[in-house]
Amino acid sequence: MSSIELSLATPGGQVSALLDQPSTPTFVYVLAHGAGAGMRHAFLQGFAELMVARGAAVLRYNFPYMEAGKNRVDSPDLAVATVNAAVAKAGEVLPGVPIIAGGKSFGGRMTSEAQSRAPLAGVHGLAFLGFPLHPPDKPGITRAEHLDRVKVPMLFLQGTRDEFAQLPLLESVVARLPTATLVLTPDGDHSFNVRKKSGQTTAEALTKLADALVSWATAI
Repeated sequence: MSSIELSLATPGGQVSALLDQPSTPTFVYVLAHGAGAGMRHAFLQGFAELMVARGAAVLRYNFPYMEAGKNRVDSPDLAVATVNAAVAKAGEVLPGVPIIAGGKSFGGRMTSEAQSRAPLAGVHGLAFLGFPLHPPDKPGITRAEHLDRVKVPMLFLQGTRDEFAQLPLLESVVARLPTATLVLTPDGDHSFNVRKKSGQTTAEALTKLADALVSWATAI
């Protein structure tokens, strides 16, 4: 799969983006990276390939801190501005194509933060690949408070062993959100890696996630 190189203007400077697309995309998934790895990480590359094979385009992008090679994540304000720039770019390069926005871990949370502040133009729903509900050693739901202000449908794709989201806590959050759907990967960790005893491979688990996202997006 060959990617089209793009660039986004943000308050933190220009950042890189990648667009992968089939000939006629049914929708475009604006996919933000996690805190510790950029848009070219193997997980995002592999997931983009799965989505394109299912008829969806994927726009990946870097946050400014990652573009600059820094370890500390951007402020929420800068991250939100970057999400907005990425969504706007998707609308520019694929006019008229419905947009689903979201991301892996930190990227997903910053996307929901952006949507909670003001509706993202053209976005029909949010899809999270491992929503980071809390730090591994500090269970809680304060990171989910802003989700009550999100009015578009939300899809939580989550592993049952995810140390960033204890399942009972996540289930309680999803239950209170009228637009939220939870799809679980049995035995999956924060990156959806599964153990042999789960009865499936990690590749099979990721394929099911891509199927679930496409089915959900089509339905909404």
